[in-house]
This record gives sequence, structure tokens and C-alpha cells, in this order.
Amino acid sequence: MNISQRQDIILKALIKSYIDLAEPVSSEYLKNKYHFDFSPATIRLEMQELTDMGFIEQPYTSSGRVPTDKGYRFFVDSLEEKDYQKKKIDERVFSFKLFDLSFIHEYNRLLASLSSTLIVTYLLNDRLFIKEGWKEAFNAPDFSETKKVRDFASMVDDFESNIDVFDLEYSSIDTYIGKEIPITKFDDFSIIISRCSFVETGDGLIAILGPKRMAYDKNIFLIRSVIEELNNKNYG
Repeated sequence: MNISQRQDIILKALIKSYIDLAEPVSSEYLKNKYHFDFSPATIRLEMQELTDMGFIEQPYTSSGRVPTDKGYRFFVDSLEEKDYQKKKIDERVFSFKLFDLSFIHEYNRLLASLSSTLIVTYLLNDRLFIKEGWKEAFNAPDFSETKKVRDFASMVDDFESNIDVFDLEYSSIDTYIGKEIPITKFDDFSIIISRCSFVETGDGLIAILGPKRMAYDKNIFLIRSVIEELNNKNYG
């Protein structure tokens, strides 16, 4: 389903705002934040159209809107190189002479601090999971309810139990949003995952797990940066 250029602008602005605010976004907020050259009334009409098309929805308790899985998918698929939030990864992480478990723990901790999500590295040969970032992930307002914390922990368990489902090509980065995640019934979360190779430990997977309301533009770039550095070490 095609959307107009104006709807494209409004939808992307709404999603970015929701990721930042963690609360429903109103037409007045968008007008004041982005200084659009069209009125709040026009924004409201376009938001209603986007709601009817399934890109955003209105929570029961608010007049604002939040993205749906379809809206997030449109946002991720529309990202271009210029859109990525290029958070520089500390070069000291890649100064390790051995890309062993110490290195993996170190970059997991760094990615967790930069992304505010849970980072999971899986070593295929050893069938070993290395996780960092529980604290960072649970600091997000998305986990203010105990049920969401339990659901996320269960989703991580499902991810580990069904890891073989993620049969990825080297260096490709796949994003699963909400109901797109093939291995769990919990649909409030997203996974960004890529396959890589470590010199000392063999093939592995690197994944970012967190709420759907995550900074996809930043987190995809973080995963890409790690993959590029690993490729440089492996083949440089």
C-alpha cells in the first residue's frame, strides 16, 4: 500500500518521536517539534489515514498515536545510509589480540550500554550463549510492568531454544518486529540479528533483543559496525 509523501514524513516523524518519548504522539507535538508547513488539523487528518491503513494506532487512554508492527516495518525498510545514528564504537574493544570469550564479553557490554538493550552472542561450535545488558534493557520505560519483564525473559528463553531457526547468511542483518519473530508468542519485542565469524571461536550470531520501541537506526548501525570490524580482523 503506497502512502503519500506527506504521510511518509508524518509517519517517520511520529515513529522517531515515539521512540524518544515512550508515549503516544499528538499532532500538536509533531507540529511544534518538526515545524511542518501544514496545520495540526492537516496532520490529524493524515494521522487518521495512517491509522486506517494500519501504520499507527490509538491507545484507549490517549488522543495520540503509536506505531504498529506495520509502521515499524515501513520505518526500518525505509532507512537509508544517511539515516543511521552512527555511534562510534570504542576502538579499544577491537584492540584485543585474541578474539576470545573475553573480547566477546567486552563488546557485548559495550553494545548493551550504547543500545540500552540485551545483547546476545551465540557461538555455534560451542553451543554457547553470552548475554549482557539485562540491566540496560530493563531500565527502559517499556518494562515498568512486571508482566513485560516476565514476557521478555520468556522471549529470550524461546530465542535460545529455537536459535537454529535463524539460518542467516554471513554479514546480513535481519530485523524481526513484534509478530514477525518466528519463535515466540510474545509480540511486544524486536530482534536484530546477524551472522559473523570469530577468529578463535568460529562462527556465531550477534543479536540485539529489546522492546519494539527501540532505536532501529542506531542499533542496526551498531551491529553493522561490529560485523565490519570482525571481517577486517578475519580477512584483513
